[in-house]
Amino acid sequence: MYQNFEEIKRDCLNCQMCRLYEGRHNVVFGVGNPQAQVMFIGEGPGEQEDLKGEPFVGKAGQLLDKMLYAVDLDRHKNIYITNIVKCRPPHNRDPLEDEQDACIRYLRAQTKMIRPKIIIALGRIAGMKLIKPDLRITREHGVWIYTKGIWMMPMFHPAAILRNPNQMEEAFQDFQSLRNKIKEVCPQVYVNEE
Repeated sequence: MYQNFEEIKRDCLNCQMCRLYEGRHNVVFGVGNPQAQVMFIGEGPGEQEDLKGEPFVGKAGQLLDKMLYAVDLDRHKNIYITNIVKCRPPHNRDPLEDEQDACIRYLRAQTKMIRPKIIIALGRIAGMKLIKPDLRITREHGVWIYTKGIWMMPMFHPAAILRNPNQMEEAFQDFQSLRNKIKEVCPQVYVNEE
């Protein structure tokens, strides 16, 4: 098993376990504090993420950063952000089940190394893979589930909010719920917020 984050990343950067590696520019491993107690997990990188090698850097990432900032979270300071698949699916399509299965070992290793107390599944695909296969994001976003010592919640994917701005208010309420849960289960996340 892996001894540190660098070993996981090295294996991931050289991965050829599924066909997604054929079209990638960069493996999008993750960004943030590897000791974070809060993890955000999306489905997979888009075009901008593939070019830059960092998750959530396009327009959806800019919206995510604004929402994080509103609840005193920062991708470089007190959270960790990654995806289920680390290579961009062609034309930003949903990652297929076999692609998710090929890549999930890296996510499991990251999660085991970080040992978060809270995981946020960003979007339907992440929610279905991490929480339950029949998850309905429009009905179940913002609902907390406690499993194996981790609090989990699905949220709308920022790209979905950009496509449907009517979801912004509900998404903001979910972020408020996240802030409250952090204060309840891991308040040290906010120790250096001032």
